[in-house]
Amino acid sequence: MTETTRGSIEMTIAMTLMGTIGWFVVMSGQPAIDVVFWRCLFGALALTVICAGMGLFKGQVTKGQIGLAALGGVAIVLNWLLLFSAFPRASISISTVVYNTQPFMLLVFGAIFFGEKLTIRKIGLLGVAFVGVIAITQNRPDAVYVGTDYLTGILLALGAAFLWAVAAVITKKLTGMRPHLITLIQVSVGVVMLAPFVGFTDLPTDYQSWLMLAGMGVIHTGLLYILMYGAIQKLPTHLQGALSFVYPVSAITIDAIAFGVTLAPIQLSGMAAVLFAAMGMTLGWGAPGLTRANVER
Repeated sequence: MTETTRGSIEMTIAMTLMGTIGWFVVMSGQPAIDVVFWRCLFGALALTVICAGMGLFKGQVTKGQIGLAALGGVAIVLNWLLLFSAFPRASISISTVVYNTQPFMLLVFGAIFFGEKLTIRKIGLLGVAFVGVIAITQNRPDAVYVGTDYLTGILLALGAAFLWAVAAVITKKLTGMRPHLITLIQVSVGVVMLAPFVGFTDLPTDYQSWLMLAGMGVIHTGLLYILMYGAIQKLPTHLQGALSFVYPVSAITIDAIAFGVTLAPIQLSGMAAVLFAAMGMTLGWGAPGLTRANVER
């Protein structure tokens, strides 16, 4: 088996697992803030074991790096909080697709902070994504677990995408620091941040809730990051980008199978538009007659 094949399998498994996180959130039956806290706590425990096993605590890490990683942790934790709050309002499917407007948040940040050019291609794809999001908002999804504040869910998912982009910009400055260690610092920050607000007096009493909470820490934070970062080391960037779209497909599939969610044609069209635009941005699709090699990213 070649490195590329192995990396493709790892990335596909990681993105498929990521698509199941909405199901874990809903099935836990817990408030979003409690879900994020327990994900951070169980994730921190899992990553501590992983980092120790990989010998990552022996390396040199500066106070500046720790500070930046912690700042990114604040953004990541708030990002999870908003996204998990969006699931019961806008559905797992819709929230995940709207959340995948992240490349456009990065586009704006790239232009502001890194002097990257806004090309006609990028602006056009941004327009397609915007129209897609508008189309998505036209109908509330048919899902038993979805509440009445649908538009609030859309806004929460957009806010989560914005905060993910903030965390990505911060992480960009941590070149040379191992991702596993960065993630450990981030989830540890989450534990400290959220502990004062968690309902410790009203803890889950059933094993299913605890399995869901532990699963989000061990599976979606520990195992998933091992697979994802392992894949990133083996795959070219364009293949990483292509396989990342297994995530929303997995989430939509889980939502349909587990909860019987049905979406109106206009919502399906809007979701397709957002995913098309995001794929175009990630993979560098160009205008007709242009090749990938000469399209400015």
